[in-house]
Amino acid sequence: MSATQLYTKYTRVWIPDPDEVWKSAEIIKDYKEGDKSLQLKLEDETLYEYPLDLQGKELPFLRNPDILVGQNDLTALSYLHEPAVLHNLKVRFLESNHIYTYCGIVLVAINPYEPLPIYEQDVIYAYSGRNTGDMDPHIFAVAEEAYKQMARDEKNQSIIVSGESGAGKTVSAKYAMRFFTTVGGSASNTNIEAKVLASSPIMEAIANAKTTRNDNSSRFGKYIEIGFDKKYHIIGANMRTYLLEKSRVVFQAEDERNYHIFYQLCASSSLPEFKDLGLTCAEDFFYTSQGGDTSIDGVDDAADFEKTRHAFTLLGVKESHQMTIFRIIAAILHLGNLEIQGERDGEACSVSSEDEHLSSFCSLLGVEHSQMQHWLCHRKLVTTAETLVKSMTLHQVENARNALAKHIYAQLFTWIVQHINMALHSTVRQHSFIGVLDIYGFETFEVNSFEQFCINYANEKLQQQFNSHVFKLEQEEYMKEEISWTLIEFYDNQPCIDLIEAKLGILDLLDEECKVPKGTDQNWAQKLYDRHGASQHFQKPRMSNTSFIILHFADKVEYQSEGFLEKNRDTVYEEQINILKNSKYQMVADLFQEEEAVPAVPARKAAPRINVRSATPPFKAANKEHRKTVGHQFRNSLHLLMETLNATTPHYVRCIKPNDEKIPFKFDSKRAVQQLRACGVLETIRISAAAFPSRWSYPDFFNRYRVLMNKRDLSKNDKKQICQTLLKDLIKDPDKFQFGRTKIFFRAGQVAYLEKLRTDKFRAATIMIQKTVRGWLQRAKYQRLRRATLTLQRFARGHLARRHFWNLRRSRAAIILQKQYRMVRMRRAFLRVRSATLTIQAFARGMFVRRIYHQMLMEHKAAILQRFVRGWLARVRLRRARAAAVVLQCHWRRLRARRQLQALRIEARSAQHLKKLNIGMENKVVQLQRKVDEQNKENKLLNEQLSMLTSAHSSEVEKLKKELQEYQQSQQGDGNQLLSLQEEMEHLRMELERAHGEREVMEDSHNKERDLLRKRISDLEEENALLKQEKEELNSTILCQSEDEFARNTVEENIQMKKELEEERSRYQNLVKEYASLEQRYDNLRDEITNIKHTPGHRRNPSNQSSLESDSNNPSICTSEIGDTEDVIQQVEEIGMEKAAMDMTLFLKLQKRVRELELERKKLQAQLEKKEQESKKSQVVETKAEVASEHEDFAYNSLKRQELESENKKLKNELNELRKAIADNATQNNSSSDVQDSYNLLLNQLKSANEELEVRKEEVLILRSQIMKAAQQKETGKNMESISHNASWPNSDQYVDREDAIEAYQGMCKTNWLLEAQLQEQKKNHEEEVEALRNKVDLMQEELEKQQQAFLQTLQLSPEAQVEFGLQQEITRLTNENLDLKELLEKLEKNEKKLKKQLKIYRKKVQDFEAFQAMAPEEWRSHEGNIQMAVQRKEKDFQGMLEYYKEDEPRLIRNLITDLKPQAVSATVPCLPAYILYMCIRHADYINDDQKLNSLLTSIINGLKKVLKKNYNDFEMTSFWLANTCRLLHCLKQYSGEECFMTQNTAKQNEHCLQNFDLAEYRQAFSQLSIQIYQQLINIAEGILHPRIVSAMLEDESIPGLSSVKPLGYRKYSTSFAEGDCDSYTLDEIIHQLNTFHSTMCDQGLDPEIIQQVFKQLFYMINAVTLNNLLLRKDVCSWSTGMQLRFNISQLEEWLRGKNLQQSGAAQTLEPLIQAAQLLQLKKKTSEDADAICSLCTSLMTQQIVKILNLYTPVNEFEERVTVAFIRNIQKLLQERNDPPQLLLDFKHMFPVQFPYNPSAITLDSIHLPASLKLDFLNKV
Repeated sequence: MSATQLYTKYTRVWIPDPDEVWKSAEIIKDYKEGDKSLQLKLEDETLYEYPLDLQGKELPFLRNPDILVGQNDLTALSYLHEPAVLHNLKVRFLESNHIYTYCGIVLVAINPYEPLPIYEQDVIYAYSGRNTGDMDPHIFAVAEEAYKQMARDEKNQSIIVSGESGAGKTVSAKYAMRFFTTVGGSASNTNIEAKVLASSPIMEAIANAKTTRNDNSSRFGKYIEIGFDKKYHIIGANMRTYLLEKSRVVFQAEDERNYHIFYQLCASSSLPEFKDLGLTCAEDFFYTSQGGDTSIDGVDDAADFEKTRHAFTLLGVKESHQMTIFRIIAAILHLGNLEIQGERDGEACSVSSEDEHLSSFCSLLGVEHSQMQHWLCHRKLVTTAETLVKSMTLHQVENARNALAKHIYAQLFTWIVQHINMALHSTVRQHSFIGVLDIYGFETFEVNSFEQFCINYANEKLQQQFNSHVFKLEQEEYMKEEISWTLIEFYDNQPCIDLIEAKLGILDLLDEECKVPKGTDQNWAQKLYDRHGASQHFQKPRMSNTSFIILHFADKVEYQSEGFLEKNRDTVYEEQINILKNSKYQMVADLFQEEEAVPAVPARKAAPRINVRSATPPFKAANKEHRKTVGHQFRNSLHLLMETLNATTPHYVRCIKPNDEKIPFKFDSKRAVQQLRACGVLETIRISAAAFPSRWSYPDFFNRYRVLMNKRDLSKNDKKQICQTLLKDLIKDPDKFQFGRTKIFFRAGQVAYLEKLRTDKFRAATIMIQKTVRGWLQRAKYQRLRRATLTLQRFARGHLARRHFWNLRRSRAAIILQKQYRMVRMRRAFLRVRSATLTIQAFARGMFVRRIYHQMLMEHKAAILQRFVRGWLARVRLRRARAAAVVLQCHWRRLRARRQLQALRIEARSAQHLKKLNIGMENKVVQLQRKVDEQNKENKLLNEQLSMLTSAHSSEVEKLKKELQEYQQSQQGDGNQLLSLQEEMEHLRMELERAHGEREVMEDSHNKERDLLRKRISDLEEENALLKQEKEELNSTILCQSEDEFARNTVEENIQMKKELEEERSRYQNLVKEYASLEQRYDNLRDEITNIKHTPGHRRNPSNQSSLESDSNNPSICTSEIGDTEDVIQQVEEIGMEKAAMDMTLFLKLQKRVRELELERKKLQAQLEKKEQESKKSQVVETKAEVASEHEDFAYNSLKRQELESENKKLKNELNELRKAIADNATQNNSSSDVQDSYNLLLNQLKSANEELEVRKEEVLILRSQIMKAAQQKETGKNMESISHNASWPNSDQYVDREDAIEAYQGMCKTNWLLEAQLQEQKKNHEEEVEALRNKVDLMQEELEKQQQAFLQTLQLSPEAQVEFGLQQEITRLTNENLDLKELLEKLEKNEKKLKKQLKIYRKKVQDFEAFQAMAPEEWRSHEGNIQMAVQRKEKDFQGMLEYYKEDEPRLIRNLITDLKPQAVSATVPCLPAYILYMCIRHADYINDDQKLNSLLTSIINGLKKVLKKNYNDFEMTSFWLANTCRLLHCLKQYSGEECFMTQNTAKQNEHCLQNFDLAEYRQAFSQLSIQIYQQLINIAEGILHPRIVSAMLEDESIPGLSSVKPLGYRKYSTSFAEGDCDSYTLDEIIHQLNTFHSTMCDQGLDPEIIQQVFKQLFYMINAVTLNNLLLRKDVCSWSTGMQLRFNISQLEEWLRGKNLQQSGAAQTLEPLIQAAQLLQLKKKTSEDADAICSLCTSLMTQQIVKILNLYTPVNEFEERVTVAFIRNIQKLLQERNDPPQLLLDFKHMFPVQFPYNPSAITLDSIHLPASLKLDFLNKV
């Protein structure tokens, strides 16, 4: 097509720009032939006139449509040229943050200069097994392609990683090796993967350095071969190195460093083991300080050194060898610090013998000091006649010293590489290998020397190999599609290679000049001018005679010849080498020995197809070694590398450095274009563009461009013919396209032309639609206006009519208002007159009434005065009479007292009386003496306190006086201060006196209270005696009433005791079961820990931790009892402190127990404080009531306490007697009569105890009621006096007694009090439960905060540290769980011993009882015989048991498990094998044969494991045995005899329970087996569904027509896909497969709860796989995919509803995928859209949302892209989320499974055995 068709208006082009290299512009005027310029408009809206040449052949490059921008593959662009490639990379890098892009077979990797979350383990598994074009470009995709081709084609592979320094070559190679070690992990436990990865830190330390372009630049090339066996597991590796930059050891440019190992060693020089090295900081050494700054920002050399040492240890380098390596490196540093002194005008020089660096160098290498001192400054000249020793000049000595340092480091480097290869070598035969080549890219600097020459020479060879491989792939593609093609012309750099390596080339001339005795760089340069001056790839600079220019494929490079000869010779003097050979350290001597002395590494033995030799030439003695020049060695190793690469299938990774400032996500177009030209990417584009770069499959082309076809063509069925017809009509030139077998091939620009036609068609259709829509809008607008006009007219007319109506209505209303107003006015006048009349009457009547009232009041007051006067006169007369009587009594009493006094005096004179007095007085004197002593002590204490106070007071007075004097001196005349001080002194004195007074008052009050208490006690004792008498009187009346109630209570107590005994038995059984389950759990945890220790790192253990419902309904045993702690302490005391200190487990137990006791103490303290607060509150509330009834409550409480204490003592005695009797009866083996007597005795004692207890209870209640009644009578006596004696109830005419009414009232009060007490108790219990729950919540919150803190700390660590920290956390958790299980195991053992003892006692009692029954009377025996006969007659009926002989057990297992097919029992009862096996188990239990039972159960478990292992991929068989295993487990529970499992059993089923054995341990084993079968079932289902998910969910066209807007994809080469790799599946197939799973499980009787869990797991896997692929594929992140995905999810949800699986939780697992689909369909422009996305996508993590937005691709050119600003806004809004830094979902995650108890309604005796099972050897019982 002509230029006038392409360069039309609105077409966008690229024009050159000095700053941005290329700039976009839009044509604003159509181009016509002959125009001298193009009229353009730039992106900033400025106009620009682009000049053209006269011939019109230099038109600007056309820009691709927006729909093609951002493609994963650069070759998929329609216009293939430099600006298109640069723009596509820039858009992907800056807008989408995609660092990887395909360019045909090349992966272009741009260094982002910041870590990205795209290299996790989940990403590796996501790319594993996928085709290259299915996922977004990634280094893992290239590694997977290499691994897949190696396994499929059985051909060795190579990955070639190249690029500039700092472009990320080493990191890319490291990630590729990580992929291989993860996917192809070793089959054994040799840990070869870790060793392969451990070689990287070592090589980075010894061969990487800081340069001006990169802080960790690799200064050598390496080729790592990773070997695989026949099963494609890693078995070993081998490394080859190329051209180590030895000159860096002795020289570094500005802002550069030496190799990292030197600085790491200096940073660790303070370690004790490095004291002998004599090292200090790096600034003190010449070889490490030439570049200036010796540190790198963000790099810790000491920490990196520890990693290096750890890597050495992991690779098996001995500690002694490591120390020797560090000694050699330190010796090199000391060698560089030698002080060389010139002599005789510089013709000779010397080194001082006292030079400390020379001494350190010699001691570290173990060589002779004098010899090294001499030969550093002299050299030996050997002639035919004699040998001369010649002194060297200062310059020669420095060169020799530097050469020696470089040679030592090179030999050490080679030794380390050899030992790494030895550590990575494997004795297993290598089947194939994948090589990873990390080599330097094309380099050009201001000054280019020998190293840049060798590097560019190697890149020329690699570029030649790359061009030929690309051409070969293009040729294979054309031949496969059977299209006619011509040879493609591409740049051949063979002439440039010949210039360098051919005969008499640059390298030959350099070697020849090195052989000349006095050869110089100038002479060699002159030879180059003479020999190659006419070559088209060689030029001589105009201004220099020592430089030369080579025209490489990437650029023109000028080399300075200075130093070429010296670097090529690499001269090291023989005498110095001989000294090092004689070192006393064997390793140092071995470095410089002959080749035979160096151990060979047979790494090439296993190569199947080629004989690969070592790239590093073998070492010989010094006098022979340096005869081979460096250039010759490099050329040979490069030829070996090319042979290896040519024998393998290469894969290319080109690393690009986006900017020189190392700023994250900054793109410098100039630097990028330079590297694209240098690395061959543009050459790949040129080769692709020269032929047919655009390729479309026929279906894709048809769906994309069907809009250009006419209706007649669309009616045809052959899409291929339709496409051919369309292209012939649209593109007239047949050379612009070719039709292949499956694809259409286009020349460059043709797809863009088709896109232009498609866009024009859409634009015309859009205009038509807009025209029609606008016309419809205008018509709709006119109709709306017309309807509005009519509506307005209607409303206006209505308004006028309504206004007239309102006028008429208002006129009528005015008349009515006037009438009503006149009536109201007249009525108000009448009411005023009437009100005045009534007021006058009221006042007159009130006046007369008040007059009568005052008269009555006066008469009443007079009566009161008379009454009081008469009373006063009577009281006066009474007082006079009483006073006279008292006087008379006093006189009479005085007379009698005098007479008695005289008699006492006479008696007191007698001796007997004095003795009696003395006896009492002595005791009183002693008591008084004690009181005096106590008073003296108290007085003494008070005196001491008083003295202290007086002394303090005096000191204070003195102090105040001094202050007063000072104050008077400073301020004379101020007396207010003195008065205040005096007042304060007086105040202190008053307080002191008041304190003394208070003390005396307190003593008096204490004495009074003591006297009152004594008196009160005596009163209480008297009252107690009275109450006892009343109790005895009431007992007689109560006994007769309580006999019936006593008998009833006795029966209830007996029933209650039986229930408690049964509960004790069930509790014991539950304890035994729980012990068995915990023991099994302990074994499982121990096995899991063992597996964790021995499982290789690359394997993923599924998270299959499942939780089973406990067989017991009792809570788990508490592990924090005090007795366990005491046992542990006793154990420590027994074994001794020394031994106990070594027991770490015991220490951890004690430590944990201390923490638990501390928590319990805090909890109890909190409860105590709470109760104290509650008691205080209750005391405040009940203060008034206590004051009112204090005396009565105290009497009642004291009486109740005494009675209860006596009752408690009596019951304790009786209980001890009962226990003693039981123990005697349990231990003695008496006769039946003794047993019967003891049994009767126990019953009588129990009966009497119960009777006495009930009597005591009744007595207490009666006493309490009597006391309360008396108190109430006293309090309410006065109130009840006013109550009528003839009280009557309402609604009743009968007479009610007063006492009965009072008693009824008191009963109601008691009832209310009891109800209130119960309510308070319930409230208190509720508050305690709430408080306990709050404590639990607080503990959980604390634990959560700790976990969050640990998680935040983990996020701050490096990835390696995160892994290590995670392992430490997991080990700690497992250790704690292990300790808990140990403690629980010990407690269960103790409980088991106790319960066994109790079981023995009960068993003995049962045996005694059976013996007693055996000796019963004869009549009872005959009756029993009759019953026996009846049972024998019924035994003929089937009782649900199957009998078999021991020798038939293998046959039973074989017929019922091993060889059984699910189809054989499909027409029978579901889970029939489980029922049959249980009936056999029941018979073994019935006959009490434990050996037979154990053998049968063990055989069942082994048979199930065998059949599952045999059918590990059979879903039907696995589902069948999962159903039967669960049913057998349910039967073992249902018929176990435990009440918790028998609640739903019928009476017939209860007869089928086990009788003799408890199979709790086997139930646990079957539970574990069920979990294993469930996991196998899930793995089988996932294996079936996994390959179909992506194709069905993301690629299938469930909604027809959406694929017409499908964007272009990756151009797939024929070598990338095998036959059958492109299988496609539909959603209907997945639904059909789910239906198959569901019907299979339902038909086989699997529990519905388990079926729900199966589909929940499968739907989670569908969600995870689909979402992971969505996050890693740009081609499916579009609006159409979102709609397609939402439709597919709705189909799955509809299937769940159809199968009644809504409650399974499967739909909830699809929530992240639903939100991802909605995110693809939402608007993505404004801030409101951003808020909507953040509020909607709650199940997606922040990284996933941002990733989807970055991947979002417009479906057509009319849709806008997601802007970078919008994505940044989303990130800002989502900052508050604490999402984990995880991009992909773990599709291998497995939810915990639960097997709920599901009893069967089928009775065992109703089961029929079909003949097809061949179980005729089973006998029904």
